[in-house]
Amino acid sequence: MAPRTLYTNATVFTANGSPADAFVVEGSQFIHVGDEAGARSAAGDGATEVDLGGGFVLPGFVDAHTHLLMMGQALQKVQLRDAADLADLQQRLRDAASATDAPRILGAGWLYSTLAGRQPTRRLLDEAVPDRPVYLDANDLHSVWVNSAALAEMGITRDSPDPIGGRIGRDPDTGEADGMLYETAAQQIIWPALAAHATDEDRDAQLEEAFANYLAVGVTSAVDMAVQDDDLAAFRRALERRNGTLPIRVKGHLLVARHESEADNLVQVAKAAWLAADLHNDWLQICGIKLVVDGVIDSCTAAMKEPYADGSSAEPIWDRESLIPVVAAADAAGLQIALHAIGDEASDIALDALEEAYRRNGPRDRRHRIEHLETVTEANVKRLAALGVVASMQPVHADPAIQENWRSVLGDHRCERAFPWTEFTNAGATLALSTDAPTAPHQPLPNMYVASTRRSALDPALEANLPKYALDLADALCHATRDAAYSCRAEDRQGRIAAGYLADFTVLDANPLQADPAQLLTNRARLTVVGGATAYDAGASADSRLPSGGQRLSQPA
Repeated sequence: MAPRTLYTNATVFTANGSPADAFVVEGSQFIHVGDEAGARSAAGDGATEVDLGGGFVLPGFVDAHTHLLMMGQALQKVQLRDAADLADLQQRLRDAASATDAPRILGAGWLYSTLAGRQPTRRLLDEAVPDRPVYLDANDLHSVWVNSAALAEMGITRDSPDPIGGRIGRDPDTGEADGMLYETAAQQIIWPALAAHATDEDRDAQLEEAFANYLAVGVTSAVDMAVQDDDLAAFRRALERRNGTLPIRVKGHLLVARHESEADNLVQVAKAAWLAADLHNDWLQICGIKLVVDGVIDSCTAAMKEPYADGSSAEPIWDRESLIPVVAAADAAGLQIALHAIGDEASDIALDALEEAYRRNGPRDRRHRIEHLETVTEANVKRLAALGVVASMQPVHADPAIQENWRSVLGDHRCERAFPWTEFTNAGATLALSTDAPTAPHQPLPNMYVASTRRSALDPALEANLPKYALDLADALCHATRDAAYSCRAEDRQGRIAAGYLADFTVLDANPLQADPAQLLTNRARLTVVGGATAYDAGASADSRLPSGGQRLSQPA
């Protein structure tokens, strides 16, 4: 029999409605959850006892949409999300260039609103760093802003063609590349170019950075929503270093890039199906594909039913003709399909493709998902719920501190139903909450603050944005644990504190359900346990509280 541990003196949020103040873990699973007397009886003689000091216990957060390797990379880049203005952004780049002799300056998280109406151009970056390539990921990761040296390094000129579904920004007077690359231009030109300059050791360190940061905030499982070959290789190496385990549980959706040829698109589906059969365990699983149907609001690349405020329109990256065969093939193969759809036209396209797949392949439990759904019609909210599609949404994307540009490019009349979380739950859809890190901060508690207040976690002094869509905090916690597990077909083993479930949980300093909502911004994870083993302990010494070298910390004592 595996060792048993009795945990007592806690408020236990089980995510299944049953109150508890104690529980027992045997090996990697919960075997009893309830009151202390019952837990002591179930633990029996010889069990290790852990007094949780009145802490608040909840299932480990399942970040249902994230990008692990990118998150680790972003944490090592110049941080620009909170830059006060263009001058501040430029100074941060100058400081970074002065502090390192690295051949490139990499930045992450810049917002269009930081530029106060100015267009991002290579010349603005040349003013800060003229002698080295500069690559700055936009906050949404759907565009990259570069300087002249970076354009030269990549060989981008006025004659470089735009890829399908993307665009190289060009000066309206000269036609020269202006320093902005949008959508697939960023994904297919910049991402591979930068990946070629990184080593496996770099990627391994970045992945470990993501794992460690997640454990420190109570995340025990993540769904990687754009797995590519480099990600997969890094995951496999991490498994090898740990004899078949990982610090957190990872499920992945293979990113399917759009090609002109339907055959080339379907080859990627076949690859995902093979990987899904090959990688299927408690620690790493490829469970489906990811399709980016459109872009994002900030750069006016989301597919909208009406033009943007400036009169422009954006075509979808995947139109119906190209999308339906891929969705139908993936559905027939039993893969989960995740469709990025931000614009209201994009969700039309995504739902049309899913409906056609259902018609062709017949009824069954599918668990497909639409990601983001920032603007969506009331009719499509109901259609999504009727189809049993998961609404996968990110409260931190609705943070009022990053909405200024979003509202200006859409116009107020289309912002009245932005991020309508409660419409989905009222319609009967499953809502899974996540962060989409590194497009937003990865910490789950500030995410819960935005979800339950519609206020800003970045600047709490700002007024709430559409508070009618705020979620009850207890419901939000369930959407980020129980329902997030459902979104990745793990609802029978993860997302709840219940007998028979994997012992993945976190202990917070304070009970957020009995405190002012602002306390979510300062509450912290005291302990994170994955599979019954302590993976993070805030009370341990700084050099031992996070996993390193692939080794877990000892069992709680």
